[in-house]
Amino acid sequence: MRHREGRFTGEGNLELYYQCWYPAREVRAVVGIVPGLGSHSGLFGGLVEGLLAAGYGTYSVDLRGHGQSPGQRGHIDRWKDLCGDVGRFWQLMSADNPGLPCFLLGHSLGATVVLDYALQRSDGVTGVIAIAPAIGPIGVSPIKMGIGRAFSTVWPRFSLDTGLPEDAGSRCPEWIAAYANDPLRHRRGTARLAAEFLGAAKRLQAELLKLEVPLLILQGSEDSVVQPEATRQLFSQITLIDKEYREYPGGLHDLHNDICARQVSLDIVSWVNRHVEGRGLLCELIYYP
Repeated sequence: MRHREGRFTGEGNLELYYQCWYPAREVRAVVGIVPGLGSHSGLFGGLVEGLLAAGYGTYSVDLRGHGQSPGQRGHIDRWKDLCGDVGRFWQLMSADNPGLPCFLLGHSLGATVVLDYALQRSDGVTGVIAIAPAIGPIGVSPIKMGIGRAFSTVWPRFSLDTGLPEDAGSRCPEWIAAYANDPLRHRRGTARLAAEFLGAAKRLQAELLKLEVPLLILQGSEDSVVQPEATRQLFSQITLIDKEYREYPGGLHDLHNDICARQVSLDIVSWVNRHVEGRGLLCELIYYP
């Protein structure tokens, strides 16, 4: 396994941190990971290991205001800055791996950004994997989201704790402890981020009907951050033929670090395998018993 860290220039000339891993054998394809709010590129180790074992190079980015990237924690000026950053991230992966299939995987807020980018650049993305996509109602207090909307213009950098409990992501005690003690992880969101996210989510609820990129959605049945009902509804409304939905009983928000993480990794690898080999599924809905 080879590991590399580096930086690339995002929107507004912001230098964003990323890291990548390559298997010892020939690389079959590349997967780019975009973490969610408060998360960072170092919190997907189990999933990275599974992808490497299957022969897939894996990249992961720290969004602006996250991890080792600069910026106020949990702040953006414009939603399109996040989409632009993912576009630059995509260009980096593509330039490093010419001719190889490239997939994008997003978690939560990261899944929202990835889906938005895929709508804009459907000609270049081989497939999208969305873990708990934050498109519909979310578990952050409506009062806090309302404050964000109200303050967005007059005090855009006003910041609040999301109020999400540390155990909302995983049922694994070791991950709950790791989250609480991780200096790169945060629980902040600014007024402008809240307002920009709400606007983007509302727009995407309609525009995702036009998605043309193969799609895998993964959702935990007990996720308190992204409502499973909203994700199921989103999936049912997307008219895309090559789409797949998997729901994990008892699963929480961070499926890649939850009790079901191994099954999640296997499912992702299996889906990527089929699309690298040209064997995409036709509209499959799967609930684990």
